[in-house]
Amino acid sequence: MAETMTAGQAATRARILEAATELFYERGVHAVGVNEIAARASASKLSLYRYFPSKELLVQAMLTEHSDRIHAWLDRGTAAASEAAGPGRVLAVFDLLIDWFAQPGYHGCTVVNTVTDTRADIEIAAIARRHLVRYRALLEDRLDGLGLADPAAVARQLLLLIEGASVVTAIDGAPAAGQDARDAARRLLRAAD
Repeated sequence: MAETMTAGQAATRARILEAATELFYERGVHAVGVNEIAARASASKLSLYRYFPSKELLVQAMLTEHSDRIHAWLDRGTAAASEAAGPGRVLAVFDLLIDWFAQPGYHGCTVVNTVTDTRADIEIAAIARRHLVRYRALLEDRLDGLGLADPAAVARQLLLLIEGASVVTAIDGAPAAGQDARDAARRLLRAAD
């Protein structure tokens, strides 16, 4: 469908995805109906269903696009640090996330929130697993050159710190968990050296 869309159709589809992303993030997948998404996107319900034949497919498209956007942002935001030597390559990921956690309206990780809200959806779980695989790959890339015996294990541990800090920040409403996770990551990198 993407190849045959006009610019107007692509814009409508993008508005629907953006509205869905905002509303799902603010209130959760089950608390938001397609009528509300269409209204926020200034689109008809018919248009919404033209691009997303079901709410489940809309959620899957939203989460896939969100994951792509987050990973591109993480890669861009830490690219300069990836050229440096030492643990700063990894800690740059935490620095970026600390800033994100401090943003007004931070409600946690969209991927975790969506998986939690749609526990039985196999496709959402698969998208979430791919998201985590990509996260670990980014961390392993940033760990490259640090001379660690098992960078894959360290990447898994760092991901636990990141996701844990995200959840705690969303619940507490204060971004201190990000700095705590960064401090723990620094200690983990020293111990793994």
